[in-house]
Amino acid sequence: MMAPVSLLPESAPFSDEQRAWLDGFLSGWLGIQDQGGGLSVMDAIPHVEEEEVEEEDHPWHDPAIEMEERLEMAKDRPVERQLMAAMAQLDCGSCGYDCQRYAEAIVNGEEKSLKLCSPGGSATAKKLKELVSLNVGSVGAANGKSSATNGNGTATNGNGKAAEQGYSRTNPFPAKIAAIRNLNGTESAKRTSHVEIDLSGSGITYEVGDSLGVYPTNCSELVTEIINELRATGDESVSVDGKSVSLVEALTDHYCLTEITEELLTAMISKGGNLSEAKLLEHYIDDDEDISGWDVLDLLRQFSSAKLTAEELVYSLSPMKPRLYSISSSLKAHPNQVHLTVGRVGWEFRNRIRKGVASTMFSDRMAIGSTVRVFVHRSHGFTVPEDPHAKMIMVGPGTGIAPFRAFLQERQARKASGENWLFFGDQKASCDFLYRDELESLRESGLLGQLDVAFSRDQQEKVYVQDRMRERGAELWKWLNSGAHFFVCGDAKRMAVDVDRTLKEIACEHGGLSEADATAFLSRLAKEKRYCRDVY
Repeated sequence: MMAPVSLLPESAPFSDEQRAWLDGFLSGWLGIQDQGGGLSVMDAIPHVEEEEVEEEDHPWHDPAIEMEERLEMAKDRPVERQLMAAMAQLDCGSCGYDCQRYAEAIVNGEEKSLKLCSPGGSATAKKLKELVSLNVGSVGAANGKSSATNGNGTATNGNGKAAEQGYSRTNPFPAKIAAIRNLNGTESAKRTSHVEIDLSGSGITYEVGDSLGVYPTNCSELVTEIINELRATGDESVSVDGKSVSLVEALTDHYCLTEITEELLTAMISKGGNLSEAKLLEHYIDDDEDISGWDVLDLLRQFSSAKLTAEELVYSLSPMKPRLYSISSSLKAHPNQVHLTVGRVGWEFRNRIRKGVASTMFSDRMAIGSTVRVFVHRSHGFTVPEDPHAKMIMVGPGTGIAPFRAFLQERQARKASGENWLFFGDQKASCDFLYRDELESLRESGLLGQLDVAFSRDQQEKVYVQDRMRERGAELWKWLNSGAHFFVCGDAKRMAVDVDRTLKEIACEHGGLSEADATAFLSRLAKEKRYCRDVY
């Protein structure tokens, strides 16, 4: 009898046990029964002509649809698509992935944290945990267990060796900051960092519409407070993927301090000296609603009877995750550079000032010459039209201007003749008109044919970009009806939903469509890649 045929290549990095499980799974999925006849891998896998392969439809991938409706749409799909449907559908990058990749990373064992979808909050985390529990045999099976990820965000194999196949999410490039400045005026309530990053020597390329993945570092004040809670010095030696580093370096560069993991709760239960505190911590493992929004420091302070060592704390933390930012430059206009437009995030919670990890890194802790670890995340469709004659409408309030600055640079470099129309909005024209000089220069040159702005706090009644769209509704409809491409970038839960609603109103009022026909019209534009959104 011939040896059983494996459907996996010999180079696949699996143990004999994992290989046997996967061969059985794939054989069952493909309907193969090996009876010792020497079936080849090519015979086993059905041949599919290239033209028969269609792009998978994700009808639930719309932030305007409620979670339960999205889950209903995905109920008959594989578990990774059900997990995807439970997420916020923003592709915002706060988890370090887009929604589809995050779901797939959970299933293949690459990612073990179920709490990374910050826009989805506790509702998404609970649903992910429920779905994973129901499908425990399918989740993480490809690797047998969750793969290790070191504190640099670098995926490792069983030997702890980093992948060295070009710069990527698992192997980020250590780039230098070439320039950084605040785009807002002194009277502004905001701080928006324009960041120029040097890619020289990396070989990294990108297209306009792509995002840049950034691995941030933690605020030194937060790190110091956590070290104080441990009654440590920061000089203690801890292990990060087999390498010995100081506690302060581990907490600054390698680990997430905003996520409370199940491992951390379990460690604190085991080291606690207070029974009531231990019972509460046990409760939070099953239901963490009461500690939603807490970070590691909150937990250490609230449950001070748990005396963790530096090594125990580090072992229970999740690795630092990258953030994705829309690229605000064209490589044709700025060779060997990539630009970002990053709004500083800060808020008060439980009598403490909280800081967006990456946004405050750029605004508060970065300077020219500082190093930041980066990689490119492809957009897959959110980019300038291939046709240089096509008209382009862009709606990007606030930092949503980022990709459209890149689009305009790209159209200028390509000498594209298509007309360009931008809607921009923010709070005050005097101090929040991001890239004002650039945009007005492009308008004077004729590249930016139309520029409509809305500054919500410059008059008693607030005015937003969707209000400007309504004012220009007749011409907007004319452009859309004549083949224009429509792009939106910015806040998904409010702005993008309002813009979508306004587009439907314009289609009804100026196109004479019914509400159902207007919805179908926008769906058709989306399928034709003429209605594209980059929302967060």
